[in-house]
Amino acid sequence: MPPRSDPPRPSSSVPPKAREQAKKLTVKQERDARRAEKVAAMVAQQKRQRRNRLVGWIIGGVAGAAAVALLVTFVVTSNAPKADPASISIADLQTYPDLTANHVDGTVDYAQTPPAGGDHNAVWLNCGVYSEPVPNENAVHDLEHGAVWITYDPAQVDAAGVETLRSQLPDTYVVLSPYEGLSSPVVASAWGNQVFLDGVDDPRLDEFVTKFWKSNDAPEPGAPCTGGLDAPGKVA
Repeated sequence: MPPRSDPPRPSSSVPPKAREQAKKLTVKQERDARRAEKVAAMVAQQKRQRRNRLVGWIIGGVAGAAAVALLVTFVVTSNAPKADPASISIADLQTYPDLTANHVDGTVDYAQTPPAGGDHNAVWLNCGVYSEPVPNENAVHDLEHGAVWITYDPAQVDAAGVETLRSQLPDTYVVLSPYEGLSSPVVASAWGNQVFLDGVDDPRLDEFVTKFWKSNDAPEPGAPCTGGLDAPGKVA
């Protein structure tokens, strides 16, 4: 009896066709994974762009609202009626009517200290801030042109006080200078008008400037306050 042979064992190797299919599946999976990564990146970028646009809209809206608020404030303040100088009443205001306004040479003996008008030098003083006393006769010419002259006693007003005075005054048609021996710390003068102030914070200073700065009551309002004489000690 012939010997019985064992049945053939199945081969453990993968057929070539199956290996090719598996390889294709792996490539497809990798391609799909890369595509998914790209899609995720695009979605994230779109989210960032939307967020940035939203932030830009918010910032732009806030800036726009601020600009509108500033514009409204400007319009309201610009249209606000200004105080009528004639209606301003200043306590203890001294007035000197009928002052002469002749051009003279030499010194003038003024009735007021400091003077508030009268005959004066033909050359006006350049308006500004002075650290030294200025000539009466030239400063009075400024009053004739509508300027105000603020004098202070250096024995009663220190450097900080002078800066306080400067901060309250216009940039033009103003003379600020020391004047020794005043009976008050600060004196504000305009043509034919004067007030003796209790100090640099006296609220009457603002009232006086509002009422008499470039006033039409001066003999020559609006005439130049520059192009004249620079006295010693001019700092601004």
